[in-house]
Amino acid sequence: MALGAVALAATSLVAPGAAGAAEAVGSAGASAHRGGSPAWDLKPTGTDARFRGLAAVSRSTAWAAGSKGTVLRTADGGAHWRDVSPPGAAGLEFRDVEAFDGRRAVVLAIGEGEASRLYRTTDGGQTWTESFRNPDPRAFYDCMTFFDRRHGLALSDPVDGKYRILSTADGGRSWKVLPDKGMPAAQTGESAFAASGQCLVSAGPRDVWLATGGAARGRVLHSADRGLTWTATDAPIPAGDPARGVFGLAFRDRTHGLAVGGDYRAGEPSPRAAAVTRDGGRTWRPSARPVPAYRSGVAWLPYSRTTALAVGPTGTDLTTDAGRSWRTVDGGSYDTVDCAPDLGCWAAGEKGRVARLEPR
Repeated sequence: MALGAVALAATSLVAPGAAGAAEAVGSAGASAHRGGSPAWDLKPTGTDARFRGLAAVSRSTAWAAGSKGTVLRTADGGAHWRDVSPPGAAGLEFRDVEAFDGRRAVVLAIGEGEASRLYRTTDGGQTWTESFRNPDPRAFYDCMTFFDRRHGLALSDPVDGKYRILSTADGGRSWKVLPDKGMPAAQTGESAFAASGQCLVSAGPRDVWLATGGAARGRVLHSADRGLTWTATDAPIPAGDPARGVFGLAFRDRTHGLAVGGDYRAGEPSPRAAAVTRDGGRTWRPSARPVPAYRSGVAWLPYSRTTALAVGPTGTDLTTDAGRSWRTVDGGSYDTVDCAPDLGCWAAGEKGRVARLEPR
């Protein structure tokens, strides 16, 4: 409904200052209540890979990473896609990509043992360097995040009862396992979901959050020191089953965050599948009007204090009140969503689906 208005605001912002962008997004959010039409515009990719990894650099440049070792990049707004998959990666499952610009990116492949890998490129995907291959058969890496162009973390499911964290200080050239003394114990059966590249997210230079499910309670863990020490908080999104919990997080700053999830099995109900925090994740409240079904990806509109998008296999939802209420605005299937600073918002999912938010 407001997607068209938001997209119109985005396309009207030519080299905006923060104040101008905020005013435009605020106007777009206000127009949500007046109706409109959804505005995801599919950009044919020429592949049937499922893209759960997505990095929006701008309205013109985006990266998508997915099944069958596939990595794509566009530099013209999705009109053309270049297959920049790492050589020999056809058997891998890429679930996350973090891009710094159109040339530099890091992709993460999931799986037990050596299937979990990290690759880095500095030339737009013409060449890749494998910078990490998991040597521990007990580890299973799910997602990653970067604080800046140098410092980043990657998350593994629990090993010896605690989540394992990899750290880089050189833009992904090298990685090391952080000590786990500051990591709370995992619940029995608890894990992270490699569904959208958003089970580990950061805001600012030091704060990072990880989302969990599959156990008695869904939780969000927070670190204020780049992953050295963590605190755990129960989330109001139901868990209690290997298929349920918190799947995606988004923070617009170090205090205001959104969580989405539910039960990923088709046809299963997902009540109370969205939550909000205003204190950096110390407490979470369920959305008064949550997303209506399982959602795996969520993203704030840049410069907006109130507008965000959530996506899943059954549709896209919009909030204009900072996550207190959501309304469905599109019925297409997407697994992940990401927005660039110039308000270029992208979504990606099954059967090669990648779309960009467009005015209508």
